[in-house]
Amino acid sequence: MHPQDERERLRQTFDRAAELYDRVRPGYPEALFDDLIALTGLVAGDHLLEVGCASGKATLPLARRGFRITCVELGAGLAEVARRNLAGFQVEVVQGQFEQWQPAEPVSLVYAATAWHWIDPALRYQRAWQALRPGGHLAIWAAGHVFPEGGDPFFGEIQAVYDEIGEGLPPGSRQLRPGELADDRAGIEASGLFEVVAVRQYDWERVYDAEEYIELLSTFSGHIAMTGWQRERLFGEIRRRLARRPEHTVRRHWGAVLHVARRRDVTG
Repeated sequence: MHPQDERERLRQTFDRAAELYDRVRPGYPEALFDDLIALTGLVAGDHLLEVGCASGKATLPLARRGFRITCVELGAGLAEVARRNLAGFQVEVVQGQFEQWQPAEPVSLVYAATAWHWIDPALRYQRAWQALRPGGHLAIWAAGHVFPEGGDPFFGEIQAVYDEIGEGLPPGSRQLRPGELADDRAGIEASGLFEVVAVRQYDWERVYDAEEYIELLSTFSGHIAMTGWQRERLFGEIRRRLARRPEHTVRRHWGAVLHVARRRDVTG
């Protein structure tokens, strides 16, 4: 399958798990939003554009801070959940593709939280540049799995089951510690349309029981794409192993890399 077709197929899988996504996906640290506002100089009332808001995990903290936000979300189910979660705020949720959507007015910030990698690489920076006012900013970040020293050993132990079902880690890959997540400073600068002003890393932890953790995995595109027997084997083993623990829970550490870039004054 062509990489673009595969990206589109996986991109749309999230909509099938809209309610699940809203319930189990983590929010982001308040410090990330505080830093974002300080780095961009945003003030309450500014108009922001969010790319791929999903159920509104990154929208609500900014809406509460008094910003006007337009969200463009591909999935109809996710868009509906987001409208419900954001009712009463100055937020409009548009169902559609960011690559094809035209804003009514220039915005002060275009941002994407765990969504930028789904947008067509040939178009995303150009479309963000076109949506921004002169001097506006682009902010992108994503939540990923990190493995602190002294973290839960469960993830190393369960890796044998992933290997067994043919979903093991690629050769040469390793578990990254907090602060070690890769950034895309080079990719942003290579667009020629933005100047990176800051890259910052954050980490936090969530505790899940077996069913909550299985629900979380069920919102990841790779797990959604698994065959039935693979999921049955993996989820059964997760339930069995966590049932043996006194607390019956798993501690998952999350990390995120915030990129903030300023729009260059170039011909778009």
